[in-house]
Amino acid sequence: MNEILQYLKTHGERLDTEIAEAAGISVAKARLHLSELTAKGEVMSCHSTRFEKGKKIEGLKCRLAGFTPPAAPGRKSKAQLKLS
Repeated sequence: MNEILQYLKTHGERLDTEIAEAAGISVAKARLHLSELTAKGEVMSCHSTRFEKGKKIEGLKCRLAGFTPPAAPGRKSKAQLKLS
C-alpha cells in the first residue's frame, strides 16, 4: 500500500487501472488496497466515467487526501499574483 501512496504522490490523480499497472498487481487487488486506504482517510476516491475515442471507460479515480501538489514552474498571470 505504501507503493500506491508513493505513486499517487508523484503522479497525482489516477484511475485504479493505471495504479494497478504501475504497481504490478491486479485491478481487483488495487481496488481492495484503495478501499482500505479510503477507509483510513489517506486517499480520496470517486467513480469516474469518461469517453476516449467513443469508448466508455469506467473506473475509480483516486488521489491523496489533503495533498496539494507544488505549483508548476514558469510565469504566473497577474490575476494569480494579486490573490497570493
